[in-house]
Amino acid sequence: MNHYWNQRFAEAEFAYGEAPHISLAEQFCTPGSGRVLCLAEGQGRNAAYLAGLGYNVTALDFSEVGLQRAQELAARSGVTIHTLQADLSAYVFDPEAWDGIVSIFGHLPAPLRARVNAQLHGALKPGGWLQLVGYHPKQLEYGTGGPQELSMLYTVDGLKAELGPGWTYDVAELVERELEEGPYHRGMSAFVHILARSQQPVTSNQPL
Repeated sequence: MNHYWNQRFAEAEFAYGEAPHISLAEQFCTPGSGRVLCLAEGQGRNAAYLAGLGYNVTALDFSEVGLQRAQELAARSGVTIHTLQADLSAYVFDPEAWDGIVSIFGHLPAPLRARVNAQLHGALKPGGWLQLVGYHPKQLEYGTGGPQELSMLYTVDGLKAELGPGWTYDVAELVERELEEGPYHRGMSAFVHILARSQQPVTSNQPL
């Protein structure tokens, strides 16, 4: 599988474009700060964008070629990002390490996806945020990108169940809109978009 992604990311044109995913750009469009982890980040389009807003960004991916292209894009954009080559099937999330986590089209086999998603709350600092986008089963009708295996696709309710308790959802919806993201994401698309925040723990000086 790593060979597959290395081949795709080695192509001259960026596989999914150089601009951030539209939902991320719409939600995050003003300067920010804090440590952000971008999962399955590929060639770095979302990481470079967030770094340009002022975030301290780490792009994690299985593909070393993808991460090389991510550094190329960051340099061309005049920003700095950190890269981390890791296999999510073995990666251990440090507790309360991140102010934000981004997962854009990070499609994984269903058991692994559930295991990863269940760890995201604990990896965020209290009050941290999660921006997650994944193709919905309706995407199979459009055929404009994404995996063809139903079990790898997202529903709102299924994703909430995998994420577990302790979240406040600012956005949790099925989106159908045109995408123009490189050669592999083009046309009308159906995806789940979630923006959630880790709930602050109740302390002794807070009213119950």
